[in-house]
Amino acid sequence: MPRKDKDDDGMAYSVTRLAKFACIAALSAVVAGCISANGPKPLAFASITRPAVASSDTILGALNDGILPQSAVNGLSKPEKLRALEAEYQALEKTPLGQKVAWASPVGGASGEVTAGTPYQVGQQNCRQYTHTATIRGAPVTGQGAACRNPDGSWTPLS
Repeated sequence: MPRKDKDDDGMAYSVTRLAKFACIAALSAVVAGCISANGPKPLAFASITRPAVASSDTILGALNDGILPQSAVNGLSKPEKLRALEAEYQALEKTPLGQKVAWASPVGGASGEVTAGTPYQVGQQNCRQYTHTATIRGAPVTGQGAACRNPDGSWTPLS
């Protein structure tokens, strides 16, 4: 049977095949542009800017000595305070619900663990409740509170 050049059904079939081919080619180009030797890159049509990230001193300083009672915190050495604050930060920032972040002083005998609750939002800020239990100078102490994450990555306890 001879082929008809002006057949509407044949023309529609050719256009449909051409459209499918064009879509596949375009999708392949997009995917190929996302893959590099270092792994996939995000699609972006404008320059990517990273938010300002605070230094570790700023991040831990924003915790304002943490949620342990101030009388107990005063009994800690500077390295012990740092370990306790780092545990609070790690629990708030990275730890799944129910998991504990433990800390211990290699010389002073102080130790503790921090457990963060379910994340929630207040306005545009991510927040979490958390509990910090510790043993300082042989006495058990507990602090409970909540903190919200700032744009620079630090956490500020709610008062």
